[in-house]
Amino acid sequence: MIKLKTLENSPFQTLKEEGWKWMLGEDTLPYVTKDMVIVNEKTAEAYYDAANELYEMFIKAAEYVIKNDIYEELGIPPILVPLIKYSWENDKGWHLYGRFDLGGGIDGKPIKLIEFNADTATCIPETAIIQWASLKANGFNETLQFNTLYESFVAAFESLIKENPEYHPSLLISTMSGFPEDDTNMEVLAEAAKEAGFEVDFENIEKVDFSKSEGIFKQNPDNGSFIKYDYWFKLIPWEFIAWDEPELCKIITDICLDKKAIVLNPAYTLLFQSKGILKVLWDLFPNHPLLLETKSSPISGKNCIEKVMFGREGANVRVITGNNETITFSGGEYAEQAKVYQKFIEFPMDEKGNYYQAGVFYVGEACGLGFRKGGKILDNTAQFCGHLIE
Repeated sequence: MIKLKTLENSPFQTLKEEGWKWMLGEDTLPYVTKDMVIVNEKTAEAYYDAANELYEMFIKAAEYVIKNDIYEELGIPPILVPLIKYSWENDKGWHLYGRFDLGGGIDGKPIKLIEFNADTATCIPETAIIQWASLKANGFNETLQFNTLYESFVAAFESLIKENPEYHPSLLISTMSGFPEDDTNMEVLAEAAKEAGFEVDFENIEKVDFSKSEGIFKQNPDNGSFIKYDYWFKLIPWEFIAWDEPELCKIITDICLDKKAIVLNPAYTLLFQSKGILKVLWDLFPNHPLLLETKSSPISGKNCIEKVMFGREGANVRVITGNNETITFSGGEYAEQAKVYQKFIEFPMDEKGNYYQAGVFYVGEACGLGFRKGGKILDNTAQFCGHLIE
């Protein structure tokens, strides 16, 4: 059973004093609850260890996919394969961050991998800043959290500069227009990059200029000149670019292969992002205590979660019985994709019947814990719930 502590004071004043006031827009705070999940130190350490071990397993699974050329089994768009191979072979700390979604861990129950949001994970401001500020605003020692996410971002950007001296530390961050929550996530990333020594700017992807021979640019609105950036972080899924903009995908591939720019997160993170990797992991590490059995067809006699390869925010998920009968499902736009079937486990619940899924950020190592609260299928209506170590 999930145990909660309700905090009375809003983090607003603390965030204002610390210079994070911009984070308190209407798109962030409404779904951050005043309740904090209580975990003990042993549980926090178990989440930390699990994420670190899982990352090493994902590396081995990706190596297996590349060596055996089984991209199609993961639903990888063929147009991206050359860039995936290049980014894997030439990696210099380019995978900036990802977030593991984990079941279990509460009341001594085993931690189980649900999936890895390795390419375009969100929940950054809630995890890195707001849950910390909530503790401080209510008189708690803010170190009573498994949360060094912001500091880890700074260290990762410092490492990028050190590992890639041939590139100028200029970073352009792009989101798709009309998604203010994405912009708030990227504001935190930008602050960390600036602290590490990067020059940082923003532009929606619709306005970014890509040149096969020159690199990645933003046009200066004041004088019409073009500003070149050696690093580009895109909070746009790789598969969206491949499916919707194949010509742009080819240009980005050429830019990277010709070393005109570094794109974050790298293309190989799409291997981690695909739900097909869950089956590869099970094949490579059968019965591993951190994994749930995952097959390419329903598992006879066992309740399963049916997942599409690249679903987002809980879309097109189906909970089924061992006889392939639907228990519950979520709609979405990804129904035509290939699917995998992962053994179903119940998430921890509170006394009101709400379900909780742990999220652990990985930036070089595990570095931040938070929880999402919602129904049996966690979708884009889920709330964020911080944690307190007691």
